[in-house]
Amino acid sequence: MALRRLFSRGFHSTRSVLGVTKTVITEGDGKTYPKAGDRLTMHYTGTLKDGSKFDSSVDRGQPFQFQIGVGQVIRGWDEGVIEMSLGEKAKLDITPDYGYGAQGAGG
Repeated sequence: MALRRLFSRGFHSTRSVLGVTKTVITEGDGKTYPKAGDRLTMHYTGTLKDGSKFDSSVDRGQPFQFQIGVGQVIRGWDEGVIEMSLGEKAKLDITPDYGYGAQGAGG
């Protein structure tokens, strides 16, 4: 089952999950959550702490597809996205150890 999500900026409510802080922008259905191994389809925009954008599926006009909970994406997504229900929009603040590490993706 493909689930659609959009990561955005803004505030509604906040919840921490290990090295991830999730800020809910728009509530989802509250019932349908992905399970490890599910294939998801979602839009995202990646920004640094200073607000500069480093990547965006929205800008490319094509949602990103991946398998959740199996290490196919950064740990912050595996642990943050799996806590999102169908239709939810959220901002995930991810610590470096749950992202690309202290050196970043290119380092």
